[in-house]
Amino acid sequence: MTLSKKTIVDQVKTEWKGLWQERLDDKIRAEGVATKNYYSIFVEKGTIIHATKDYKALNLREIIKQHKITDIDRYLSPNPNIGGWGKFVKTNLLNKYFKKKNRKNFLNKKKMNNPQLKKCGRGWLNK
Repeated sequence: MTLSKKTIVDQVKTEWKGLWQERLDDKIRAEGVATKNYYSIFVEKGTIIHATKDYKALNLREIIKQHKITDIDRYLSPNPNIGGWGKFVKTNLLNKYFKKKNRKNFLNKKKMNNPQLKKCGRGWLNK
């Protein structure tokens, strides 16, 4: 009895979220430890899942590849460092929009910026 790819990915995602929510944070050694066995993501109880130095972190994409699912991009959003729709909008659309629209307003405000007035030596007047 084989499960469909979608159900396997959903099962892995739920265990992945549970792993990170239920981890035990060891503040002395600065590492996170798994509190249960997670069979679908190949993590046993007591496994270090997060550490600060010289540690290769767990990767959800690699875990799903171990389940022999080929079209991972269909089920997972891209890495934020690589970028998705949000990064595309921020880098390509918003910068151009704000550069054109606010350039004139910024220059006008900069020219009109007068120095603050003194109030008979007792402080500054607020406009």
